[in-house]
Amino acid sequence: MRIILVTGKGGVGKTTVAAATALAAADRGYRTLITSTDPAHSLGDAFDVGLKDEPVEVVANLEAQQIDTQLQLEKHWGKIREHMMNVFGWGGVDGLEAEEFLVFPGMDELFALLGVNEHARSGNYDVIIVDCAPTAETLRLLSLPEVLSWYFERVLPGQRKIMKAARPVLSRITEMPMPADDVFAAAQEVFFGVEQVKELLGNPEITSARLVMNPEKMVIDEARRTYTYLGLFGYGVDGVVVNRVLPDEISDPYFAKWRDIQRAHIDTVDAAFREVPRLRLRLFDDEMVGIDQLRQMAAELYQDADPVADYSARSPFRVLDEDGMIVLEMDVPFVDKTDLDVFRHGVELYVEVGPYRRSFVLPDSLQRREIARASFNDSVLRVAFGAEAKR
Repeated sequence: MRIILVTGKGGVGKTTVAAATALAAADRGYRTLITSTDPAHSLGDAFDVGLKDEPVEVVANLEAQQIDTQLQLEKHWGKIREHMMNVFGWGGVDGLEAEEFLVFPGMDELFALLGVNEHARSGNYDVIIVDCAPTAETLRLLSLPEVLSWYFERVLPGQRKIMKAARPVLSRITEMPMPADDVFAAAQEVFFGVEQVKELLGNPEITSARLVMNPEKMVIDEARRTYTYLGLFGYGVDGVVVNRVLPDEISDPYFAKWRDIQRAHIDTVDAAFREVPRLRLRLFDDEMVGIDQLRQMAAELYQDADPVADYSARSPFRVLDEDGMIVLEMDVPFVDKTDLDVFRHGVELYVEVGPYRRSFVLPDSLQRREIARASFNDSVLRVAFGAEAKR
């Protein structure tokens, strides 16, 4: 089972690359699903077919869907929303105002992830290609399992125990609606789904990201940042696609300078992403829409390579045993030392890179050890834990 996340800055052609990749996988015999988590769906436009919330067969071995987040909202959030609407109504807030309060940032992405999780565990597919939203939304999407897992583990069980004990008393002294067990059950179902998503996406043998970019400075800079932040949250990159490269047969002097600029940017990409496969797609002289055009794109993009089996990612994290010390290693490319911060709080280790922070709950064996030293060299963060403290 493989999950390939295709992402990039808005407008670089990630949807057509995702569609071409899915088509190439299906043509090689993989049972393939391509799904869009971009709220501004354009996957159906790429295939030139109508898509729905449920998977639709496009060609043999290939199904496609555009997730309807409103349907997913009702499926996963219905009971919770109903209870919260009752609470808001009791407090004098109802109607549209209450509805607005109950749609939190990131909900679209969360329910899209739960849909991907269900498909991945159904056994119906060998490969799932995810046409992700532009990079900023994708980073929020991929950090959600980590953030929500942290919250649910610390807050939900305790709240349920408190409310179960307090409900009989509170119901006698206040008319405020109390959450019933089915509300907590719905929340726990969401939590269980998030945990499953975290398990799937955190396994580099199952999930990898494929970055799409154009040979332009700002686009490449964003791709480099995305590469860093994906690593921070444990996602390996299995390849980068440089799209819309001017072909050599364009001889018009008007494009001569553009070709020189693109060549310089492609050299930058080759140097920056030398550890992963780098693919190129020319700027086609037609709109790449429909099955025939996407097959042509796939043939030029992957040539004789298998778009699934020939691309893999390694985990950005490693645990080493060095002379009695346990060392956590983490790849953090394209980061200046001044933008990186590492600190420990209780049983958690925090790593900050720019605006993003990730917490790692230390296993029992490391909770009993103090941090001996931390270093950052050649884009690798190393945190060494000393001998176990004596009890």
